[in-house]
Amino acid sequence: MVYPIYICGSPVLRQVTEDIADRSLVTPELIADMFETMYASNGVGLAAPQIGKNLRLFVVDAASQAEEEPALADFKRTFINPHIYEWSEEEVDSIEGCLSIPGIHETVWRPERIRIRYFDEQGMGHDEEFDGKVARIIQHEYDHLEGKIFTDRISPLRKALLRSKLTAMTKGKYSADYKTRAVK
Repeated sequence: MVYPIYICGSPVLRQVTEDIADRSLVTPELIADMFETMYASNGVGLAAPQIGKNLRLFVVDAASQAEEEPALADFKRTFINPHIYEWSEEEVDSIEGCLSIPGIHETVWRPERIRIRYFDEQGMGHDEEFDGKVARIIQHEYDHLEGKIFTDRISPLRKALLRSKLTAMTKGKYSADYKTRAVK
């Protein structure tokens, strides 16, 4: 099932998620639906709040980025109850976009490397270090679990220049070629 993507201004995108105590809330169907929704929207990652679910969960499939970084060809993961606990001091910039903010792309500075603890869909615990593009994708999705969106990380000047576009988006004035759910 393809869920609609919640658009910037939706309250669920600003809520900080808590660890999922009841693992029965994370069904194989929900995970499959999240991947299906992400693919239908041409994304590389999708967090549960983006489909209106206040769950500490996101999925990533970075295969579409393999041309830039060949190691990403087989990077497909489910992150349940993730917690980033270490960030490198070295930061790098890159252009980011977000399914919840259609049509807007901005330069965002993020740590080059992270360490994260999480559970996969089989309930297996992981403690891993990631760098490069995959670290960026993970941090972007992780932000959604912390009630943040990528525009929170851009310069104040850029944010001021985007304010009218973001306000219009909250009023349903945007275009996306995938299923969305505007702010009510």
